[in-house]
Amino acid sequence: MTRDEQTTSVSISDIERARERLDDAVVQQTPIETSRSLHEETGAEVRLKMEHLQRTGSFKTRGAYNKLVQIGSESEISRAIAASAGNHAQGVALAATKIGLDSTIVMPRNAPQAKIDATAEYGADVELHGHDFQAAMKHAESLAGEETVFVHAYDDPDIVAGQGTLGFEILEQVPDVDTVIVPVGGGGLLSGIATVIGERAPETRIVGVQASGAATLPKSLQKGRPQESENVQTIADGIATGGLSQLTYDCIETYVDKVITVSDTEIAESLLFTLERTKQMVEGAGATTIAALRSDQLTVDGETVVPVLSGGNLSMTDLQTILTHGLTARGQLVRFRVHIVDEPGRLEQISEIVADHGANVRNVRHERSVENLDVGEAYLYFRIETSGTEQTDRILETIRNAGYSVTRIN
Repeated sequence: MTRDEQTTSVSISDIERARERLDDAVVQQTPIETSRSLHEETGAEVRLKMEHLQRTGSFKTRGAYNKLVQIGSESEISRAIAASAGNHAQGVALAATKIGLDSTIVMPRNAPQAKIDATAEYGADVELHGHDFQAAMKHAESLAGEETVFVHAYDDPDIVAGQGTLGFEILEQVPDVDTVIVPVGGGGLLSGIATVIGERAPETRIVGVQASGAATLPKSLQKGRPQESENVQTIADGIATGGLSQLTYDCIETYVDKVITVSDTEIAESLLFTLERTKQMVEGAGATTIAALRSDQLTVDGETVVPVLSGGNLSMTDLQTILTHGLTARGQLVRFRVHIVDEPGRLEQISEIVADHGANVRNVRHERSVENLDVGEAYLYFRIETSGTEQTDRILETIRNAGYSVTRIN
């Protein structure tokens, strides 16, 4: 279906009106920054849209505020209700508080504690229910009543229109943009941005990117209708919705040129890359666009490219988990096993080899109770930090040359 043939329930004029409603005290125009490191790696002029610097740490406030600000003072509505794994929760909580509404946010029990705390600090009553977004959503819907407004994370034209205001900013800040890369969960952000760019700059390529463990969009496009997944597994919790809506599906089908999926390993590595090279800390969802840009699925040499860094709400626990994953993928965090004769001095000798190569021992474990070990033998399990694969290979080779049998575990 072509762009001319398909109409959507969110128009460019809807998004223009949404932009007029936005309050600078709630929704800021976020900056654009150039990345020399990504330019050198991809050959593109890379301009990062820093939406993770939004007041709530993500784009979600745009849609939530556009939805709630339209509730007039004469309305009987007194409370906003929403379900979210975190970012939408904070957006709704802040918007409701600013407008003068109470809010109840239902979050999965496994939602990051930092996001739960932040949502409460923005003024919401937080209820924890279920172990995924779908369960939280069903419970939130059951709380809706005559004096409440339910604020869906993406299946709402007002939400999509609010998210689409980011598309206007991109075109104004980077008028010569060739490709825009946007993360996809339920599709609200991609739908809004794609509507603006598809209507105002149809020559610009629009790329959506999902985590492979939550990749409902490729399946939906293949089937020709929105598909859901009950088994969503990804470190990018902000886009782990498990499905699209008909509204967002129609927008995406109409305007989006390409859809890419990236693995959790690619996301973790790109989050680490972004932290090191651009000095920006983004969450897993925000790192998906960098992962797509750095993958071999997208050719951008000579183009001007805008990856949207959609969110930066990353707890220290999640950061530790993702950094461990990323460092392991790089070969900088290594586990290996050494078969030894269990006698004094063996641990010291192997540790000295690691130190002589300039690496650091994180931890070591002695294991004697293994069936295939003879009496007087043991395994030493090492976890070490290195500069990368080459240094790791040199260390393991030196240990072997010293007469030990070594098995790399990861």
